[in-house]
Order: sequence, then structure tokens, then C-alpha cells
Amino acid sequence: MQHSSSRRSPGKASAQPAPKGAALLMRFREDSATGVSRDTLTQIARQLGYERESEVLHYALRKLADEVLPKYELDDGPLTQKQLGAIRKAGGVPGQGKLKSTLF
Repeated sequence: MQHSSSRRSPGKASAQPAPKGAALLMRFREDSATGVSRDTLTQIARQLGYERESEVLHYALRKLADEVLPKYELDDGPLTQKQLGAIRKAGGVPGQGKLKSTLF
């Protein structure tokens, strides 16, 4: 295993996913806002009924991924003035359309 002293910024993902079954070494910390001790991990595994502590890590990372990663493909950013003009032109005169149905 190679060791690098440089750290990635939290917002940048690796271009290549790790191969299936690849291992990751975890160093435990004291319990804090950004770390957990091995004792805490063991207690969580016991509380959740998991036989292996690694199951807790997968569970926690899945919840974090669901919380912070977008659930949709990122777009190209804001529309240009040209694009906005084309939309306005295609939409016609505001207030002149016909109402087909209401939501309520």
C-alpha cells in the first residue's frame, strides 16, 4: 500500500472508484465532533445488532452519502441570456395563455 502525505479536499472525489473489495485502513481518534474511538464503534455495533464493526462504517457512510451527495446529475449552471430569451419567446405573451386545469 502506498502512503501519501497530501490530503484531498473534502469536496473533490477521486476520478477512479476503488476496486470492489478494496480495503481501507482506519485510525481511531478520541471521541469528538469529527472522530470516534474504537470503544464507541464497538458500542454502536452492539446497539445496532451488527456482528462486525465494519457494518457500522458502511451504514454510517451510506447515510452520509445520502445526506451530502446530489441525487441528480449536475447541470451546466445558470442559463445564458440567449437561452432565457429563447424561453421567453417560446412562451409567448405573459397572461395570454389558456388555463387547461388547476391543481386544486
